[in-house]
Amino acid sequence: MSENGVGSRCWVAVLSLLIVGGLVGCRLIRTRANATRIGPGTQVMKLTVDGIERSYLVHPPKDGNAKRPWPVVLMLHGGGGTGAATAWETGWEAKADAAGFLVVFPNAVARDPSRPGSFSRNPQLWNDGSDRFYPGQSAVDDVRFIDVLLDDLGERFTVDSDRVFVTGFSNGASMSFLLGAQLSNRIAAIAPVAGACWREPVALQRPVPMLYLTGTEDPLNPIEGGPPKLATGGSDAVRAKPKPPVWKSILRWLRALDLDPVPTRVSEQAGVRTEIYDRSARGQSRSGNVQVVYVSVEGLGHTWAGGRSLLPRWLVGSTSDRVSATDLIWEFFRRQPRSPDMTGR
Repeated sequence: MSENGVGSRCWVAVLSLLIVGGLVGCRLIRTRANATRIGPGTQVMKLTVDGIERSYLVHPPKDGNAKRPWPVVLMLHGGGGTGAATAWETGWEAKADAAGFLVVFPNAVARDPSRPGSFSRNPQLWNDGSDRFYPGQSAVDDVRFIDVLLDDLGERFTVDSDRVFVTGFSNGASMSFLLGAQLSNRIAAIAPVAGACWREPVALQRPVPMLYLTGTEDPLNPIEGGPPKLATGGSDAVRAKPKPPVWKSILRWLRALDLDPVPTRVSEQAGVRTEIYDRSARGQSRSGNVQVVYVSVEGLGHTWAGGRSLLPRWLVGSTSDRVSATDLIWEFFRRQPRSPDMTGR
C-alpha cells in the first residue's frame, strides 16, 4: 500500500472519531430550559420525524433581544459531517452574535440510522434529490425534517418568518437547493457553497434569491462538472455520481426566477470573481428585483472560504482567505426578505 493510502485510512479513522465522538455524551433533549450547551449559548435539540430521532443545534445571538423577531440562518453540513463540526469550520455562531440572528445547524441521518454515524463507515448524508446515497433503501425525507424543524424553532423562539435563510456546504449545499425549491413558501433566500442543483426543472411558489460560491480548484465539486475526485487524484467512491457543471446549477435557478442568463454586473478583485444576475430576458421579471449572485474564488478547494477545515489539503484542496463565505452570505441574506409569491401576493 502506498504511503498516501496508509495516511488516508489513518486520517479517516481519526476524523471519524473526532466528528462522531464530539457529540458522544451530549444529552439530546427537547426542552429549551434544560438543553445541553455545546458552546456558549449553543443548544442541542431533538425531534422525532417519521419515526426517526433527529437533532439540531441552535445558537441564539449573544445578548440578543428575545422580544424582537430574529432572522434565522440554517447551515447544513457536508456529507459525513455534523452540525457541531460545521459550526467550528464556518464561524456562524460568532456572526450570529455580532449581527443578531438565530443560527441553526441541523444534523442529517446516517445511511444506516440504526448504527452510530461514522465519517467513513456510516456517514450522515442529506437526501438532496441526487439519488446518490440510498440505493435499495428507504430514503429519508429531509425536506419534511426541515419543515418540522422550522415549526419547532418557531415554538421555542421569536422568529422572523419573512427572514428564514438556508446555506449549506457540499452535500448540504445540494440540500439547500432542494429546500429552496420545495419550501419556497417558507425560505427567503439560499446560499449553496460547493454543491449541485440536481432538480430540473425548478418550480418555485415564491421567488427565492440565490448566492452561489465555489472554488476554482475544488476537486469534489468540479467547476466543469464530472465525477468528484480527491485532491490526490483518486475517486470518491461514496459520492461518485458525476456532478453537473456549476454553470448548469446556476442556470436552472436563473430559469426558475425568469432571469436573463447574461450577468448585469461582473467584478473581479483579488482572485474573487462576482457575477450578478437581476434582469429578466424579457426585460420585466415576474420575480421583481430578485437576484442570483455567482462567486468563484481562485485556488479554493473543497473548503469553506475564510473558515477552517477538518480535512487535510491533500484530500480536499486548499483553503483561502480571499473572502469570508460567512460574511459574504450574511450580507446577501440581510438584503433578502421573503418575496411575494409568483402572483404578487
